Amino acid sequence: MSRLKRPVSASGRDLRAGFRLERGDSGAVVPQGLLKAARKSGQLNLSGRELNEVPQAVWRINVDLPEEASQNYSFNSSERWWEQTDLTKLIISNNKLQSLSDDLRLLPALTILDVHDNLLTSLPCAIGELENLQKLNVSHNKLKILPEELTKLRNLKGLFLQYNELTSVPDRFGQLHRLEELDLSNNRLTAVPASFSSLSNLMRLNLAGNQMKDLPAEITRMKRLKHLDCTSNCLETIPSELASMESLELLYLRRNKLHFLPEFPSCILLKELHVGENQIEMLGAEHLKHLKSIHVLDLRDNKLKSIPDEITMLQALERLDLTNNDISSLPHALGNLPRLQFLALEGNPLRTIRRELLNKGTQEVLKYLRSKIKGDTGNQNDTPIETAMTLPSQAKVNTHAITTLKLLDYSEKQTTLIPDEVFDAVGSNIITSINFSKNHLNEVPKRIVELKAAVCDVNLSFNKLSCISAELCMLQKLTHLDIRNNLLASLPEEMEALMKLQTINLSCNSLIQTIRVQSYQTFPH
Repeated sequence: MSRLKRPVSASGRDLRAGFRLERGDSGAVVPQGLLKAARKSGQLNLSGRELNEVPQAVWRINVDLPEEASQNYSFNSSERWWEQTDLTKLIISNNKLQSLSDDLRLLPALTILDVHDNLLTSLPCAIGELENLQKLNVSHNKLKILPEELTKLRNLKGLFLQYNELTSVPDRFGQLHRLEELDLSNNRLTAVPASFSSLSNLMRLNLAGNQMKDLPAEITRMKRLKHLDCTSNCLETIPSELASMESLELLYLRRNKLHFLPEFPSCILLKELHVGENQIEMLGAEHLKHLKSIHVLDLRDNKLKSIPDEITMLQALERLDLTNNDISSLPHALGNLPRLQFLALEGNPLRTIRRELLNKGTQEVLKYLRSKIKGDTGNQNDTPIETAMTLPSQAKVNTHAITTLKLLDYSEKQTTLIPDEVFDAVGSNIITSINFSKNHLNEVPKRIVELKAAVCDVNLSFNKLSCISAELCMLQKLTHLDIRNNLLASLPEEMEALMKLQTINLSCNSLIQTIRVQSYQTFPH
């Protein structure tokens, strides 16, 4: 039988040249046409080809002469092989790669390398030589360790390492100064290095699905961070420094072991706060007063027993999830939130709202709450009054808040005097915030002066104060004072000594004379 001749064009060109397969040592194949196109475009996509290894022709695509250089035919304008473009984008995802060759260094122009969904257990040290790399996706592999050389990628902006088996990351990770997005979710991390504080350009950090028990305070030095996700870890507390992250917009803390919420005095841009599926028992005014920009508040599956009236301060709130708590009643003023579109209340022992009303949806519930606002003045007659004669066992001092949040909280007790047991419970602990709101106090507790060393935030709102005592004027570190809804007709001149005072809420009083305003913001009465 005669041998078939290869098809050629009039110029002698092999018509099958663009369909030849380039084989690797293990039989991996890459169509020659793809390599030819990649030399022109600078991009090569080999995803989903069941490759066990990357063919050598891929690593050497810009080193070796292409096959068409040896073809004996005349060149036309579309086949100038000598004008090839360096490879800048390589996608070899969704294959069966177990390793990458050190020949990776032969592609120094790469800006994007995507090898997600393979079987990689490590990365070659040569990866540190890709000095132009801006995006590296190694997610959904089996990485157990990262090479130190990774920290040499000074132009890297996006690093995706989610769904691997990492137990640690290199200590010098902070050298990736240009990094803007980092995803380390669903690994086995118990901590992150202190050098994270040097990631000054990072805007998105995902640490969800790891095994961390606490967050290093260093994270709070990321001044451009907008999105922080710590869902599904073992966090019991949040560093107080988190409150200083002015650029933070989205914070996910779901499925942890939090008992208390931190305060967010500087997080003025925070739009979403997700703290569902924790063990939070209390939500106070101090947790809400700074969340002026919040759109979504997720508190589902906690142990909340009540929602404070100050929830109405969240004027931008659109979604509020209170599912599966222990809430028996809602503040009627909740119905006045102007933007609230979604309110989830399932799984709460609500006594005042019938189930059929809940089934009608958010707007009907809000309408019902608004209808009850006029009758609020007589709703507290059945509440037992607590006085200074209350037994220590009845005082219910929140010692956990004292030690963890530096907060002395004795609010909503309807008491006329703060029991000594409350101040005694402080002991040697430092207190920065005091909340005695929603009681029947006629005067400022004299023992408040005992806490002057560190107190900067005092809430005495919704009481029956007719005057401000000298003891309050001795709190030299006071920066925020809330005395709205009292019976004040004047303020003492001694308050001028509060040089660090920044905000004071005087609304709903009977003031006819005020002290000289210096540099702090007042809320009108």
